[in-house]
Amino acid sequence: MDTSVLVAGVAGLKDPSVPVTPSAQFLHDWIENDTFTWLITSDILDEYTEVLARLGVRPAVIGRIVNLLRAEAEFIETTRTVAAEPDPGDAAFWTCADLGAADFIVTLNAKDFPQSRLSAKVIGPTNHYRRIGSGGESRGLVERDRRHTAMTDIGAGIH
Repeated sequence: MDTSVLVAGVAGLKDPSVPVTPSAQFLHDWIENDTFTWLITSDILDEYTEVLARLGVRPAVIGRIVNLLRAEAEFIETTRTVAAEPDPGDAAFWTCADLGAADFIVTLNAKDFPQSRLSAKVIGPTNHYRRIGSGGESRGLVERDRRHTAMTDIGAGIH
């Protein structure tokens, strides 16, 4: 998941029971319904942390997000880097998608992820059900309660 979707999602989750943006709904669905396996690398976590901090998200909220992802996402070891074009700054996401054999990349900046150069489908948060199906690649339902609590904490900390 590109940082643009995470940022828009966090901004739209001030009340976690009522997601107000497509990105917030996408995050909410992951928390509540385990709709996909979120792939991350250490570079992606670093970018999420840096961008959220730069945008003024409180450190405690950033910590909750990072801890949630460390607990629930699938960590991909980066053994090589994939060149990203047109935006070299997106290399962490291209690399993660490639090494993690991702089915899709979710972004608000599709122009930075040319479909012709990626094996993963490039989608936006508004069309995820149409592209991957409402069931997604669910797994790990055991953790849903912990994720729900974390989502409530994240939403409450954004006000």
